[in-house]
Amino acid sequence: MIKCLCGRSESYTITKPGSVHSIIGNGRASSKPIVRPITPPLVDPAPKDQRDNDEALATDLPPPAAEPGADEPAGSNHEGTVTHTKGPAPNPTAANPDKELGSSLGDPVGATQSKRTKHRAPEPDTDKKPNPPSENSEQDPELLHPDGLTGLPDGRKVSVKDPPEEEHNQSVRRPGVQASVPSDAEVASNENLPSYPKSAQDADQIKKAIETNEFLSRLFYGNRLQDIINGMQLRSVPAKKTLIKQGDKGSEMFVSKQGKFRVLIKGKTVDEFSEPRVFGELALLYNAKRLATIQALSEGQVWVLDRVAFQRIVIRFDRKEQDQYLQFLRNVESLQTVDEDVLLQVSKLFKKEIFPAGTVIVRQGDKGDKFYVIRAGTVTITKNGTVLGKLGKDKCFGEMALQKEDTRQATVTAESPVVECLTLTRKNFIDHFGDVQIPTIQVKTPSLKDVPSEYQDMVLDDLKIIRTLGVGGFGRVELVQHKKRKSLVFALKYQKKIDIVYQNLQEHVHNEKIIQMNCNSPFVVRMHRTFRDNKYVYFLMEACLGGDLFTLLHNQKPKRFDQDNARFLSACVLEALEHLHSKGVVFRDLKPENLMVDLTGYLKLTDFGFAKKMPNRGKTYTFAGTPEYVAPEIVLNRGHDRAVDYWAFGVILFELLTGKTPFCTNDGTNMRTYNKILNGIDNITFPSYVSLKAKNLIEKLCRPMATDRIGMQKGGFADIKNHKFYQGFDWEKFRQHQIPSPYKMKAKDLTDKSNCDVFKQDKTYPPDETSGWDNDF
Repeated sequence: MIKCLCGRSESYTITKPGSVHSIIGNGRASSKPIVRPITPPLVDPAPKDQRDNDEALATDLPPPAAEPGADEPAGSNHEGTVTHTKGPAPNPTAANPDKELGSSLGDPVGATQSKRTKHRAPEPDTDKKPNPPSENSEQDPELLHPDGLTGLPDGRKVSVKDPPEEEHNQSVRRPGVQASVPSDAEVASNENLPSYPKSAQDADQIKKAIETNEFLSRLFYGNRLQDIINGMQLRSVPAKKTLIKQGDKGSEMFVSKQGKFRVLIKGKTVDEFSEPRVFGELALLYNAKRLATIQALSEGQVWVLDRVAFQRIVIRFDRKEQDQYLQFLRNVESLQTVDEDVLLQVSKLFKKEIFPAGTVIVRQGDKGDKFYVIRAGTVTITKNGTVLGKLGKDKCFGEMALQKEDTRQATVTAESPVVECLTLTRKNFIDHFGDVQIPTIQVKTPSLKDVPSEYQDMVLDDLKIIRTLGVGGFGRVELVQHKKRKSLVFALKYQKKIDIVYQNLQEHVHNEKIIQMNCNSPFVVRMHRTFRDNKYVYFLMEACLGGDLFTLLHNQKPKRFDQDNARFLSACVLEALEHLHSKGVVFRDLKPENLMVDLTGYLKLTDFGFAKKMPNRGKTYTFAGTPEYVAPEIVLNRGHDRAVDYWAFGVILFELLTGKTPFCTNDGTNMRTYNKILNGIDNITFPSYVSLKAKNLIEKLCRPMATDRIGMQKGGFADIKNHKFYQGFDWEKFRQHQIPSPYKMKAKDLTDKSNCDVFKQDKTYPPDETSGWDNDF
């Protein structure tokens, strides 16, 4: 049974009950002819005999709709992946930038009740946009910290108890998140990071408040912490001022300086405090709903850091650090001829090591396999007992170890108090890039190519709707059939242009189109072409009538797969990821809901809203993904690359074998989930029925250091496929679909509805959006 939870409800112009309605396109946003949109079928989920009647559900496209102002100007809300939880209807004239925003894209079929849905943070600039209505929905708080940390903001426990971890219901699909970041141009143009004067006492107070916070102490460290402290601005607050409100979304973190404050849950005071505290910290990553209200009881002052300033600090700091690493490598003689792109990749392999005073870092005569760069402190160089000199910050030693197995020619000893070094082993270097003596080290730069479509002459009038496959916040996905060529059946996804523009997601929707249309793999849902009118953009895609992997998993008894079946299903995921990575695309939202089941029982990857074409150089800093599946580097906002897909694959493999993800918690804002992720896979207990081979592969996929994950070495996906977990698996036959799936789906015909539920019609009518951003659709 496939169900779906519609995103936020919206009110535009409502048609009369029972009327047949259509989406209306009244203007022309480009020279392209405006296509007449499809009328969604009017479906009443109550009468079963009607649901079983194909003729009752198949609706031909209507004649041109009436102009606005006619009796029945109605639209439909179309999208496949469920994109957010239910909420109150926003202002009828505008979308709400503060609502929990979901994916601008959806799976072509089978959106399911309570999906792990995606939320996007609105861009900071909301000038000229209508004021959003307040969110008054009350949450039953599992945690009383405004951002979901255990207990109150100071860490003290409260009377509300969390259910045991094992009671966490993983049959409910949960939201993914994505936050906006400043563009490269914004970061580059801001030569001076924000810095506000404060006394040494104030700086120390902020520092202590951050360091006592379990999550922030991992997010901020060293010079990055100092930049964060410098970037916090003092703000005076009058008595009775509400700093954060339960249910609202925010973009600011606070550290109280002076004054008295209270914590309220559903309007009831649960705590008061006057000592310095951190609150609202999750807002630095994305728009998380506040689980409590913080209100000033007296005049006071708070230190404030907003998300944009935080992201600028993080990005600038990390890029500066990366440039330093690159400079260290450029100074190594054996790497002088190595391509700059390779050096950048090598720089990501550095690890930090601390050596107390008196530690012998390198001993004369020992075999050497490690290269060192001094970040802080001083070392003494001795040979045959004679002091040759000292080396300090930014100096390196042991560089010959990268070129060949080296015998140390001198002893290097750390001086007081400590020495901090960046280290790189020859093995790690060779594993990733081969022998540096080979002059042709290159990093592949894949490019996207246009994929010709055999459906370019098709128009929406050629199609009729059979049934709804899924609904979501921006729209709906319909199963459609060509009127004349009955063998042609597709999934047609509709997205509201007004919401896309309001949430500044035009680039994301374009990325979805470009990336998915350029994929040509039997393990990826094919996008054939796109359409547009004044109200919607449309994606015509391959229909997968077997539902999704999430539903398949939770229909098992018990809710898990045995090792053989998990091997088959995970192999589908690997093939899809390998195809994307070969094109330089990072998927970033790998989870069972985004894996569709075709009628042969093979899986296909869909939902490309978080996917990103990544260059060889650099990283991306957007917080993107579903919380239970995100890698540590995403949580810590340290920049990420394709390694996040290997991590998520490890999480999915664990889920296939156990029925749950390894890092799931009952935390309302996922803060404890993030802490479990940062604690690592080594702190997770595997059920006894999970084989040692599977456990070993999962642990190799979920290494905390991105460059240590299996798949990130020079062997790439071959290293994973050659792992003992896949021993005896015939990859060539599998790629040719010559291995029967253990889960072949049953369907009477191409329009069979037996695997999906029936959805109510959304009789809304979104306003026109004719800015022209979608001219290439």
